Amino acid sequence: MRILSGAAATARVRKMAARGSRYAEVEPLVRRIVADVRKHGDRALRKYAERWDGLPSGESLQVSEREIQSAWKSASPELKASLRTAAVNIRRFCEWQKPVEWMRTRKGVTVGQIVRPLDSVGCYVPGGRYPLVSTLLMTVIPAQVAGVQNIRVVSPQPRAELLAAAGMLGVREVYRIGGAQAIAALAYGMRGIARVDKIVGPGNVYVTAAKKLVSFDCAIDFLAGPTEVVIVSDSGTPEFIAADLIAQAEHDPEALAAFITTRDDLARRVARAAEKLSLGNVVARQSLRRNGIILVSASRRQSFEWANELAAEHLTVDTADVALVHNAGSVFVGAYSPQAAGDYASGPNHVLPTGGAARFRGGLSVLDFVKLISVQQLSRPGLRQIAPVVEFLANAEGLRAHAESIRTRVGHA
Repeated sequence: MRILSGAAATARVRKMAARGSRYAEVEPLVRRIVADVRKHGDRALRKYAERWDGLPSGESLQVSEREIQSAWKSASPELKASLRTAAVNIRRFCEWQKPVEWMRTRKGVTVGQIVRPLDSVGCYVPGGRYPLVSTLLMTVIPAQVAGVQNIRVVSPQPRAELLAAAGMLGVREVYRIGGAQAIAALAYGMRGIARVDKIVGPGNVYVTAAKKLVSFDCAIDFLAGPTEVVIVSDSGTPEFIAADLIAQAEHDPEALAAFITTRDDLARRVARAAEKLSLGNVVARQSLRRNGIILVSASRRQSFEWANELAAEHLTVDTADVALVHNAGSVFVGAYSPQAAGDYASGPNHVLPTGGAARFRGGLSVLDFVKLISVQQLSRPGLRQIAPVVEFLANAEGLRAHAESIRTRVGHA
């Protein structure tokens, strides 16, 4: 990992903060796939599933409920115990996170909010290099806590571990499809797959580009790119810091991994530890050589100026520095809060914004699966009290019928 300081470090931060995406280069192909699936439905979907997802000819796109339940029953005791523990922690956090309904009355005007779940969601679970069983937990459980009735999971070549997790959670719809074609199927519906109100979950650049293309027709969570990790510390243990950098770097050769400190000696020790600990991990070493960086700042203040400008997906900080964090997908505090704990079982969601999107939103949550619907009820005295304001503003905008709808009631009252 390169170590930079001074003007070179500042320039590198600005370059990383302006990191782009590969959406544009894959969008023409993705656009053709989405249009093909939208027009030709199951026939096109099956064509792509057989070509890219390894679906055997003639096999059903949908995994049977019997196969899902069989995967859970035949899972090892260790897998069952781990899935149950992770699910309990995730579900508890989601319950704490869930918004509440409320009503307030003042001077005859009652206002409030009601909370209603989405009717249906599609959860994308990547297959690819690793079977991300944890992503199934992180997308399905908050939807369940929100009260979503129809949850559809798509994943290319879903392995037994993933089906076991689906069985444990009571998921009834799992489809053996992935890529842009799966996103199109969820967004527009096929003969065998009903369309959904919203699509959530991470994926590769083709999946993300497809989510972008369908987002005017179907809601999405956000556009997620390669994994990002930033660690800011002046007193951390070099091996702990290096281990977290490597853990996230092994997701993707394009992952961003950065350590920020004011201490030159700590920077050098982390660099040595990262070189040693990454031996044998090909993807992580590629990532660290390509996008791994250690930045030595002039002050604690500059460290967090850089960290907040990067707005990383994962951010680890020392205990005393939480108040300095403004932009991050998820924050890990202190030496014994490894980011991998959040990836699997501590409770908060691991589906997080990347590419600087943490400047304006956090990670996936129960809020992504509900609608907050405002409610208002005015009594006769309440309407009379507010009528002059409404009439004046309506007339100021030239909307006479708005003003008249108030005068009619006030006069009648």
